[in-house]
Amino acid sequence: MAGKDIIVERETSRNLVDDGRRLLGECVLFRGLATTERQALFSRIRIRTFAAGETIFLMGAPGDTMMAVLSGNVRISVPSQEGRELLLAILFPGEVFGEIALLDGKQRTADATAMTRCSLAMLERREILAFFERYPSAWLNIVSVLCDRLRKTDEHLSEVAFLQLPVRLAKALLRGVSINDHAAVGKKSGQIQLSQRELGNLVGAARETVNKCLRGWQEDGIVLIKAGVITIVDRAALEELAELE
Repeated sequence: MAGKDIIVERETSRNLVDDGRRLLGECVLFRGLATTERQALFSRIRIRTFAAGETIFLMGAPGDTMMAVLSGNVRISVPSQEGRELLLAILFPGEVFGEIALLDGKQRTADATAMTRCSLAMLERREILAFFERYPSAWLNIVSVLCDRLRKTDEHLSEVAFLQLPVRLAKALLRGVSINDHAAVGKKSGQIQLSQRELGNLVGAARETVNKCLRGWQEDGIVLIKAGVITIVDRAALEELAELE
């Protein structure tokens, strides 16, 4: 039995490394690279597992790695001086993060915490910079990364500032579900496992207000809330709500 366990463990580790290489290869930083170029870089990938609630990095820490989520969920947030938290994003399997601080060599601009047990593919800054020195044309992709981050930040700020809560909440649920459906294999579609307080932080609203909105949607048959999981029952109706301005 012990021998079989070791074989399964090694096979799982190989699969995680392969997944990490694939996800990082899909990152805009490395798109368009030749197969040999990717192999040279991604041979340096290491896999690390974090327990639920464990800190991945803190705001102000050195930005010396970029990461891809292989399994589980990661919370990106900014703490305030009053001890409150601004939730910036929930990352799902298939998403890459930590690349901005990695590129400019400055400190992390937010906290990253494992919401659930998660596995991450990690690539060191020194390896990436050495790669860019060998393949200088790859630097052009950095512009796309910075523009994408800026667009997402502008979109989030404008939603919080100008859109009504039902619209913001509908957009947040649909974004989370779309990422889950695209990246998570073997999971039920249309489900998000976030607390109402976390959703409130994400859309800039109090938990009580989010609860009231979700209960109304449940009565209308749009969502189902059970055991901390929000299931989208009527996606078309939620998409209509998300389009309201």
